[in-house]
Amino acid sequence: MNDILLWILDLVNSVDPVTRTLLAGLGIFCETSLLIGLVVPGDTIVLVAATAVDSPAEYIGLLVAVIVGALCGESLGFLLGRWFGPKIRTSRVGGWVGERNWQRAANYVDRRGGFAVFVSRFLPILHSLVPVTVGMSNMGYRRFLAWTAPASAIWATAYVTFGSVAAVSYRDLAGTLHFAGYIFVGVIVLFVVGVLIGKKALERSEARHWDRPGDGDATTTEDPQD
Repeated sequence: MNDILLWILDLVNSVDPVTRTLLAGLGIFCETSLLIGLVVPGDTIVLVAATAVDSPAEYIGLLVAVIVGALCGESLGFLLGRWFGPKIRTSRVGGWVGERNWQRAANYVDRRGGFAVFVSRFLPILHSLVPVTVGMSNMGYRRFLAWTAPASAIWATAYVTFGSVAAVSYRDLAGTLHFAGYIFVGVIVLFVVGVLIGKKALERSEARHWDRPGDGDATTTEDPQD
């Protein structure tokens, strides 16, 4: 187990740090852009990139790249919503997302305002739909950015810090503990499970703001979650 994990970590580490950082920023840009976030696993890309961090400079560089990538992606979603929102919603791709999800995003922004922007960064599906939905609303870009920036910073810090600390700790233990690989995998699994549980709890807490009476009658497209 140790040999395999060390080989994987060394493989990631063999990628040029600048290239690795730019790829992570690009990955999270795609993950936070309109609809792309439904298929691009940006969190996984960031977590893998973080395992190769071996200096404060690389940590800061990766953290900045991920935050900037997230803000650029969400800003793109906002601008597309401001310029083409209704057309995107009624397009073929918008139909694949599902009218139910679009309506939920609209209800959420209408009821919770800036707080919906902040929380949506941690929610599946809505994190891709809320920026464009806000773009279609009367919320200004400055207010949108003021809410999404801290959420992006918190998200990025959590993933980059965990990935880098876990990898460094594993490398320190691998030479002395034969079962260090199992500990490393277990910690990663616990982190992923913890994130999923946290998202589910957040969903349950905020779900009451997503639907309004009669919304279901207007749903004509199958929900991708079903």
